[in-house]
Amino acid sequence: MKLNSKKYVIRLWAIFLIAGLSMVSVSSLSSAAGMKIGDSLNGGVIIYIDGTGQHGLIAAKADMTGSTGKVEGFFNWYGAKVAANTFVDGYCDWVLPNKDQLNLIYIHRSSLGGTLETYYWSSSESQAAKAWAQDFSNGQQIDGNKSNTGRVRPIRSF
Repeated sequence: MKLNSKKYVIRLWAIFLIAGLSMVSVSSLSSAAGMKIGDSLNGGVIIYIDGTGQHGLIAAKADMTGSTGKVEGFFNWYGAKVAANTFVDGYCDWVLPNKDQLNLIYIHRSSLGGTLETYYWSSSESQAAKAWAQDFSNGQQIDGNKSNTGRVRPIRSF
């Protein structure tokens, strides 16, 4: 029986590819299994991990600097959305958290460090001229005027 060398090479490559992909999957799972809330990862600190253990949310290690208010580090809502979308630690996919994600930041603020007992903006709007913010001194969420100022702690997915 004559072996077709072209088919043999293709099959051999397919075997190597499948074997390589399975090793990558096992490696990814083992490294993901060790992650926990509060760990540093990809330019921030983990604040949420989904049920698979492979995806979640990271909050920036520090509040955004700059300002659209009179005090450094305080932004009106429109400025907060712009500030959250800047490069942080080499990553450009940061966003302003929605109100539920902002609450995760509040819950895990001791793991993050550097949060102030003041208002932080979320991306969630309540009305045309209002958006949700959270008071980090007591955890209360309020819908404030978009012209008010607050702090910004961006998030990104992993």
